Amino acid sequence: MILLKKDIKKLVSYYIKKFDTTNPFEIADALGIIVQTGKLGFEGCYMFLKNHRCIFLSEDLSDHDRTLVMAHELGHAIMHRKVNCYFIRNQTLLLNSKREIEANTFAMNLLLTDDMLYEYKDYTINQLSRLTGYEKKLIELRLQK
Repeated sequence: MILLKKDIKKLVSYYIKKFDTTNPFEIADALGIIVQTGKLGFEGCYMFLKNHRCIFLSEDLSDHDRTLVMAHELGHAIMHRKVNCYFIRNQTLLLNSKREIEANTFAMNLLLTDDMLYEYKDYTINQLSRLTGYEKKLIELRLQK
């Protein structure tokens, strides 16, 4: 099933309202998703193990990148419950598969709220990218209708 961007936006809005936060770690905790940090050969992954949703994050990530990867993997945990997915920066951010586009769309709707975009409505994509620290491709994905 292909989720439309407007459906993902509604899904993100639901979780933000339900848990009164845009923090992906708090949402995952409230949903009972297990989150582990450790030495990995990639930035992060989502796995469905023995009927449990698990997110694994690399301990080598900066706080900013950890939040981005967490939001992306949370998207997988919510939208692709039984599919194992790995976050590998040079492949995942290329937006090459339906699931990765959906997870990135989820992450960016969670991390770049409408209020934030309104506050910076006169900024260019380059300026938003520098301000937020997110790659331009992700900003462009968030701004698409």
